[in-house]
Amino acid sequence: MLGASLKLAFYHPNPDLQAPWDYAQIGLLIFPLSPLLGAVGIGFAILITWLRQNRIIIHRPLNWGFASLSVLLIISCGFAGDKTAAFLGLFNFLPFFLLFVGLSALIQTTAQLRQIAWILVIGSVPLTIMGFGQLFFGWAWKFQFLWIVFDWAIAPGGDPPGRMASIFMHANTFAAYLAIVFTLGLGLWLEEWRLGIGYRFRRINNRLVAVPQPSLPLLFLSVAVVANFAALILTDSRNGWVIAIVACLAYAFYQGWRILVGGVLGVATSALLAAFAPLAIANIFRQFVPAFFWARLNDQMYPDRPVVLMRKTQWEFAWSLTQQHPWTGWGLRNFTTLYKAQTQIDLGHPHNLFLMLSAETGLPSTILFFGLLGWIFFAGMQLLGKSNGIAKKDKLIFFSYLLVSVEWLLFNTVDVTLFDFRLNTLSWLLLSAICGVAFYYNQPNKLVDAKK
Repeated sequence: MLGASLKLAFYHPNPDLQAPWDYAQIGLLIFPLSPLLGAVGIGFAILITWLRQNRIIIHRPLNWGFASLSVLLIISCGFAGDKTAAFLGLFNFLPFFLLFVGLSALIQTTAQLRQIAWILVIGSVPLTIMGFGQLFFGWAWKFQFLWIVFDWAIAPGGDPPGRMASIFMHANTFAAYLAIVFTLGLGLWLEEWRLGIGYRFRRINNRLVAVPQPSLPLLFLSVAVVANFAALILTDSRNGWVIAIVACLAYAFYQGWRILVGGVLGVATSALLAAFAPLAIANIFRQFVPAFFWARLNDQMYPDRPVVLMRKTQWEFAWSLTQQHPWTGWGLRNFTTLYKAQTQIDLGHPHNLFLMLSAETGLPSTILFFGLLGWIFFAGMQLLGKSNGIAKKDKLIFFSYLLVSVEWLLFNTVDVTLFDFRLNTLSWLLLSAICGVAFYYNQPNKLVDAKK
């Protein structure tokens, strides 16, 4: 059983794609610690896949949709006030469209999804350790080897202070990363838990007694999931907290654990009432809900924040830009300049992906972009619901990927993750995985190995 699982994980169902699949796995394992080295492995995987699967890639309608979107984005740059910034902004999109197209042809089976999830969870361990060291042991150092091959910078006490960021540029960015690995890790843990706990027989008082013996994968996942969850809390990211609750609720619903659903909803409701209920009611809940949570939720932890730094202000300004140039937008990366001219505050983005794209690229490009993402998600949901599609034992891992895609969308309603190379790469990797499996299992003559 274990040998068959390992074979499915490490070996590609199409022998022509074995080499790129190997490169992709190695690249993903290295990627969290060295994005440059990891990107080399992933890049080779994409290039070889493009060369060997070019006919399949060209004939997929979704890929033509991304080609059309690329043209619209380039056209919008021609109307930008700062054309240099706009064309540079294309690098946050066009290379990742190529990544999506290549990896969606490479990733085909649920066994590959499971392998990717394991790689990402294993890769998260050193980053989480660095985060705990940063927050509790005063780790503060900068390690640079061969320019940017390894470039780790740990800010003392967190970035911002008191918030865990590990080697990421900001605590919110680290929270978005942790949300991905926590969700996938929890999905893997549930799979291992379903397999059950083994037993070893020991002689006690001259009698053989069966002693529960958890498997090593289950033990590792238990530690990793708890560590990632604790780190997610310590990022002090409200977005991360919401996503953790969404993940727990989604898995509880999926498993049919009604008591757990009620418990999670009770905890979340208590925190919300402590933060936003009328004072008489809020004071009751604040007796047992730590201020660390409710004061962060209602922003009382940072009461003197300028109005121009509040998301509501940023969103209103971004929407006003959309209304002025609804067809072509103001150009990628032009929001920063326009917002600074209005408020004298240097802000990178309006903390909402839809509003940022509509303001910078226009409504047609934005609608097409989210339409393509919606097609991927609904194709995945359709496959999950098919009785003759994915094997029952593999539905949980596929559900985990769909859940991460929903969490990515939720996170990007109050923040924007595409400016971080790690997060942008992982986001498109996960979307390509859903798309690749959906395409593969909908083929009338798909390989039998995928169903085993």
